[in-house]
Amino acid sequence: MSLEDIERRLRVLEDVEEIKRLKARYCGYCDDNYDADKIASLFVEDGVWDGGIRGKAEGREAIREFFVNASRRLPFAVHMVMNPIIEVDGDTATGTWYLFQPCTYSEGDRAVWGSARYDEEYVRVNGGWMFRHLKLTSHFWTPFDEGWVKAQFV
Repeated sequence: MSLEDIERRLRVLEDVEEIKRLKARYCGYCDDNYDADKIASLFVEDGVWDGGIRGKAEGREAIREFFVNASRRLPFAVHMVMNPIIEVDGDTATGTWYLFQPCTYSEGDRAVWGSARYDEEYVRVNGGWMFRHLKLTSHFWTPFDEGWVKAQFV
């Protein structure tokens, strides 16, 4: 294996780890009362946040505006993401993650379990990774006390 091959492989590994940290920051900002400014800062200027049934925001400012009131709808949330599959291709990358999330819906003050999948596109900007497109596909959101078998709703 050549030095060039080793450097290329190392760069991909470093990129994957940086993308994992990007995702961890996103989850942390969401779990910190949906800090709209910090969440929006993770997206490129023309980025897209597509929450499916939760709504869609196109552009960094629209993403920020979307999250300004998110903590009123979900006053408690813990974003647990797992099983990342990240593919890096130069200055772009894609990622798939699974989400398991306990949260509270303010409407009815309901404890809820949620499960979804994230499909994401990333781009390297000024040496760092940012979200270009984040899509959330929900599997279920269900009352904690009933579970997803008795009362699955999306």
